[in-house]
Amino acid sequence: MVEDPCFTGIADLLATLALTPAGVAVDEEGILPAGLRRVLARPAAALIVTPRAQNPTGAAFSPSRQRTLRSILRTRPNLLLIEDDHAGPVAGAPYATLVEPSRLGWAVVRSVSKSLGPDLRLAVMSSDPITAARVQRRQTLGIRWVSHILQQLAVALWRDRSVAQLLARAEKAYAARREALLRALAAHGIAAQGRSGLNVWVPVPDEASAIQGLLQRGWGVQAGERYRLASPPAIRVTVAALPPGDAARFAKDLASVMAPVGRSSAS
Repeated sequence: MVEDPCFTGIADLLATLALTPAGVAVDEEGILPAGLRRVLARPAAALIVTPRAQNPTGAAFSPSRQRTLRSILRTRPNLLLIEDDHAGPVAGAPYATLVEPSRLGWAVVRSVSKSLGPDLRLAVMSSDPITAARVQRRQTLGIRWVSHILQQLAVALWRDRSVAQLLARAEKAYAARREALLRALAAHGIAAQGRSGLNVWVPVPDEASAIQGLLQRGWGVQAGERYRLASPPAIRVTVAALPPGDAARFAKDLASVMAPVGRSSAS
């Protein structure tokens, strides 16, 4: 079971392992309880969720959604629960886990790619003993060995107060850029979501037309097709390098791109 829309890396991994994804719809507070109940009615071995900064929608678990989802998952204590907390300290939302002491199989993975830098190629994991042992066995294979030098560097950065201050500033900057874009889109009547993280998810009538029109105006965005299982068309806008001052111009350009599409489809 995966989120829908789902991060492309997870979808590609499942395809490589010949596993069939079952999508659970997402809103700004994470996976929908009704969708989770529906998918749990079918055979399923695992649930992969992103507690915050969900890619591509920016969803983040609210306290009420966390409680509801935990209650539903208690009916399946043997289900393997995997949380992908990839953004960590720059997510722009507090961490809310679905893992409880009664959960037999679970893993929480937190990458350093979004916070300390992708070149470190590192993540930390906490899990139940059996899952930890399985991962450790996989890590002993030569190509999966992780450099001790890089591990020590990551630990040194975590201990550095100046780095912690820098990450706090980065989190605020990402949040300001995300919120500026959401306000600019709303001013043009364009619905979008991006509660946390580095992306804003914008439903559009036609992905190809929106992407082409924005490209002609100097903007690069990601098509939602690769992320979607059954969810409707949308584009992913990354805000990491979009200053608040440019948000209004982007929203205006997107509105002009979507306007003829909307008139055409309405006719």
